[in-house]
Amino acid sequence: MRVIGKAVVLLGLIGASSVGLAESVTAPSTGLGQSWPNATDVSTSVRYHVYRFERAGIRYVQVNDLGGAVRGAVASAGSDIFSLPVGTDASRWITPTEGAWTDTAMRGGEPVYQDGTMTVTAAPQSDGSVRLMAAPGDCKGNPAECSVPRQ
Repeated sequence: MRVIGKAVVLLGLIGASSVGLAESVTAPSTGLGQSWPNATDVSTSVRYHVYRFERAGIRYVQVNDLGGAVRGAVASAGSDIFSLPVGTDASRWITPTEGAWTDTAMRGGEPVYQDGTMTVTAAPQSDGSVRLMAAPGDCKGNPAECSVPRQ
């Protein structure tokens, strides 16, 4: 009986470590800022590559163009969303704490990432840059429904 009890405990430990391994595969903790990170492309758009990373309870979402150029990245912790100094369009983010949503800036934009806590939208601009917006998940990309500043 004692051997069976030890086997059950051992199987439980193996199962618990496998769950941790599966989580690390779905959301890696390294590779942020790379053109072709070793991460799954979670983009909802055929025009962009989007990669999600997670570390210490903080979720990072990186947007790349089809050529692999990093356009920008944000960090999300709970309901807080912050842009990161990564990518050619790092200064063009609209989040609840920075930038201002305008009809003109976001015209032609499309959702490129969505999960239960955040929606990321990318809008190509006439100068070749991309305007990026990260809004809380309950916002549905409409600043009238959330705390994204509007001009």
